[in-house]
Amino acid sequence: MKQMRKKEREVLHDIVIESVAAEGKAIAKINGKVLFVPFAIPGDVVDVEIHRKKSGWMEGVVKQITAPSPDRIEPFCSYYGTCGGCKWQPLPYPLQLKFKQQQVEDQLKRIGSLELPEILPIIGSDNTKYYRNKLEFTFSNKRWIESLSEAENIPADERQGLGFHISGMFDKVLDIHKCYLQESPSDEIRNHIRKFALENKYDFFDLREQTGFLRTLIIRTATTGETMVIVVFAYDDKEKINKLMSSLTETFNGIKSLNYVINGKRNDTISDLPVINFAGEDAIYEKMENLRFRIGPKSFYQTNSDQAYKLYSVVREFAGLTGNETVYDLYTGTGTIALFLSAGAAKVVGVEYVPEAIEDAFSNASVNNIDNCSFYAGDMKDVLSSSFIAENGKPDVIVLDPPRSGIHPDVAKVIIEARPSKIVYVSCNPATQARDISLMKDYYSVTAVQPVDMFPHTHHLENVALLELKNN
Repeated sequence: MKQMRKKEREVLHDIVIESVAAEGKAIAKINGKVLFVPFAIPGDVVDVEIHRKKSGWMEGVVKQITAPSPDRIEPFCSYYGTCGGCKWQPLPYPLQLKFKQQQVEDQLKRIGSLELPEILPIIGSDNTKYYRNKLEFTFSNKRWIESLSEAENIPADERQGLGFHISGMFDKVLDIHKCYLQESPSDEIRNHIRKFALENKYDFFDLREQTGFLRTLIIRTATTGETMVIVVFAYDDKEKINKLMSSLTETFNGIKSLNYVINGKRNDTISDLPVINFAGEDAIYEKMENLRFRIGPKSFYQTNSDQAYKLYSVVREFAGLTGNETVYDLYTGTGTIALFLSAGAAKVVGVEYVPEAIEDAFSNASVNNIDNCSFYAGDMKDVLSSSFIAENGKPDVIVLDPPRSGIHPDVAKVIIEARPSKIVYVSCNPATQARDISLMKDYYSVTAVQPVDMFPHTHHLENVALLELKNN
């Protein structure tokens, strides 16, 4: 039977990359269409293989850089281009900040149709490497292998990998030995676990078949020098678990909190599963000014600790508290912003969906001897109501720090009805931030905008907008 030839993809030659799109991909314009290209930077001249084509846009991959941008620098990580992270490595950091600043302005104006003051210069990160305090790695029995011929010759017991997912391939994991995102001892712990597992023939997880023993590894570090490790197993085998965990305690006496989870579900989330403390404390602590924050295995904390302090300092400055205000911190997480603002307020009310996070918030308030904060758990659109405001007092300032999806329209409606004099909106997604602010623009003016870079070498950032009540 004659084999069908695979249709060859169209290749466009000598394409000049013009700018960067909101989601971090480079863009060019071809005959009125926008062309999106990952792993290119403005000024590159490239040959692009087209993978998708729609009426108004196309998407492709770089086949060859025919003339590199004069701004292009050498990526520092050997996994660049294969690993899905840190895609902006070839772009000098000052230019990364420039494009992020432009992204904020474009999205607030284009999506929100907002009248803006001059946007304050983006606050860059002092550390552009080793800035993350949390990383999650995946075990896989199908590690990513570049060469097909090499893959065919590798025995099954050498196909195990511990690292990050390959973009677009949920069951393929890039085996990572050196990562520039998290400080020591992150690499050492991960490499030790891999070596121990291979030597003791522990099965790495098969994401398609849902079989195997080792699933995921979470490592958390703090500026205090404390380290937390959480190993997730697919099933409970006490002997094997004790053997691996004991090897960690014997090798790394600096692990402050060593934990494990048994996860037999079809997804990797552990938020609904018990965490077993194997050794050490059940939490580590982060410091910010004179405050200590408890970080448990499931706690949310901004992943760039140093930049989190700068971010919260902006929130405090925008709030402009005098000591007499009632502040609502909506989507409070573990209460970090609420507690950070508490010294300047009469009262702070925090609301968060995750009950465990609220438990951490109460614990953090207790650890810091703060008694003017109260916290509530529940879905924001259900908790925040006129009766809730009547019970807790009318807010003078509302701080919003929602997930990427932004706030529910019902939440915006209640905020408008409450008429706080100020709203400080913190967002990791300027697009949904713009959408949400537009819901309130008849009543509030945007008087200050401050981008903060939390994630060097990526297109992600945090943005803080100050909204002040109009004199209607």
